[in-house]
Amino acid sequence: MFDITSQAVQDTAAIHLKGADGEHLYSDGKPVRIVIYGPGSKQFAAIEARQTNRAVKRMQDNDGKVSVASPEQRSNEQAEDLADLTVALENFTYPPAAGAQGKELFKALYADITLGFIPQQIMKAVKDWGNFKPGSTGN
Repeated sequence: MFDITSQAVQDTAAIHLKGADGEHLYSDGKPVRIVIYGPGSKQFAAIEARQTNRAVKRMQDNDGKVSVASPEQRSNEQAEDLADLTVALENFTYPPAAGAQGKELFKALYADITLGFIPQQIMKAVKDWGNFKPGSTGN
């Protein structure tokens, strides 16, 4: 019999970042990565619940009609959600947030419009269960 638990995913994965040109980034020969929680984690489930609650609240505030958040609000919410999914930055710094650590640092990075290719990569990677399979490179 096949043991289906052999397919279980890990809670986190290190995602190797690409630059705006699509090339993988390295620092002194080491991959530039962001470690994130994946779709099988409690942290991811909490973010999904928060996103659903936001949508329901917007609808309630708009007399039951679907409404979309402003671009600024969407950007802020995305940065907050991604910051909560982020465990660590590996082999790079973000000087504009000098002195910041943890969620504050991560949120500042994700909110930086000039680095908008980074949140896009993380949003794509977090939806790919294969990135969280044991032994995956997270690319």
